Amino acid sequence: MTKAFLPQMKAKNHGHIVTIASALGLFSTACVADYCASKFGAVGFHESLTHELRAEDLDGIKTTLVCPYIVDTGMFAGCEIRKELQSVIPPLKPLYTVQQSMKAILAEQQMICIPRLMYLPFLTRALLPWEANVATYRFMGGDKCMLPFIKNVELKASNGHIKSS
Repeated sequence: MTKAFLPQMKAKNHGHIVTIASALGLFSTACVADYCASKFGAVGFHESLTHELRAEDLDGIKTTLVCPYIVDTGMFAGCEIRKELQSVIPPLKPLYTVQQSMKAILAEQQMICIPRLMYLPFLTRALLPWEANVATYRFMGGDKCMLPFIKNVELKASNGHIKSS
């Protein structure tokens, strides 16, 4: 999409590029390395493109990076953080996620983490030593949060609900 529209945007110095990534593009979790890698790739693409536009003084082309936490669409059904924290960071409602994303886009906000609490692991990842991040990750249940999800997928696959390649 970017290749298709960017040349005209550059010619007019006008437009807005929105990259939908994930909180898992800013920090990772176990058992979904492929998903995390694709989201880290989206974040890297977005950052690089934003730098490119600035280097070319194309200030009329805006960019917004959207990084939501788990959105309650069923994609990660079964994913659970530590029980005591589930009420603090519940899965996001799709409508709320869209509303927050649109507010950020219309305000020309360069990046939005939904909920705002997702800025914390992003910042601590950069500021704290690796072992401190691992300890926090384990305390929150991040090291095992995807295990129920993986179990659900495997169960569905064994029951013939999902065809694997």
